[in-house]
Amino acid sequence: MTVIETNAKPTVEEMGHRLARLQAGMARAGYGAYVLADPSNVLWLTNFANYVHERPFILVVPVKGQPAFLVPRLELDHVEHRTIGAVDFVTYAEFPTVEGKRWNDRIAGLLPKGPGKIAVEATLPLMVANAVGDRTQITGLIDDIRAIKSDYELGRIAYACRLLSEAHDALLAMARPGLSQSEIDGTVGKTLFGALVTDDPNLNPFATSIHTMIQNADASHDPHNFSDLDMKLKEGGPNLSVFNALLNGYGAEIERTFFLGQVPEAARKPFDVMMEARQCVFEMTKPGAIMSDVDRASNDIFRKYRFEDAMRHRAGHGMGVTSHEGPFLAEGEEKEIRPGMVFTIEPGIYFPGLGGFRHSDTVMTTESGLVQLTRGPDTLEALTL
Repeated sequence: MTVIETNAKPTVEEMGHRLARLQAGMARAGYGAYVLADPSNVLWLTNFANYVHERPFILVVPVKGQPAFLVPRLELDHVEHRTIGAVDFVTYAEFPTVEGKRWNDRIAGLLPKGPGKIAVEATLPLMVANAVGDRTQITGLIDDIRAIKSDYELGRIAYACRLLSEAHDALLAMARPGLSQSEIDGTVGKTLFGALVTDDPNLNPFATSIHTMIQNADASHDPHNFSDLDMKLKEGGPNLSVFNALLNGYGAEIERTFFLGQVPEAARKPFDVMMEARQCVFEMTKPGAIMSDVDRASNDIFRKYRFEDAMRHRAGHGMGVTSHEGPFLAEGEEKEIRPGMVFTIEPGIYFPGLGGFRHSDTVMTTESGLVQLTRGPDTLEALTL
């Protein structure tokens, strides 16, 4: 399958197709409406992204007809500017305000009458769920539908992956002992954002988040340890690149374990074992496979080498209008992999006093197997700089 890159905004037809898929699923499940407030779900259905604060943005999707988007009157102009597709806008007054003008006064009129169930996302704020009432039923229906990407979405993700891969190449080209996080942000990160703005000067900053991070061996055993805001690369390793970005509404991730000058002898076996698990995940992540089986097989490799204590996380996660979402290549995820899904492939192991070992690439599943969307060196030789 050939993926055609694009950075174009979604069309009205694309947004209508998403709504139709959701409403068809709602009809099959017997839901009269779906109440959504998670920014990623709102973005996927409307193209609107914004910082969410005490003024909620609530999307009410009926089983038939146009969604109603309940927004603060303060925000209406730019909501209308960013929204693509058929949506009815309903506003409420500033927060807080008098009874009769509040968002929870407005929402009742947007819900269907009668005893039918109203679907809500698992992350819906309790205050919104309480306003909907006792007809709510938590469902992951929208997550399951979002997991299968359209050709347009695959093109947007491929575009984001190429830009992030190019930025990552730039990091490896300049990597040296003493290179600091601030230097990386001021060069690689700045260039990446510049390329994005050049391609679309009207990009949405609320749908853009660029992380071009590094960890040296002192921190890389702790996957999310970025407590040193100006960490510096060090001789030897393992050093880790952590490039995860949301680029104007679509995510990408590429990460590598790399070494500067020389490879400590103690790092060679963990690197090789990580690569063995990585190859296993690449081979198993294909349509028809069960996600939990993929992670279990990867973890079994780590267990074979008695690295159980070095395991910290699952083999991969989904990617879409965020840079970290479901579904998950995890032992607890009993879902089937289907064509059109996008995952990271990132089994890793971590050793305090030695460091962390993880590569990550963003891939898509097709009828014939995997298509790798991010690109970078992955052998020990190529990553000894």
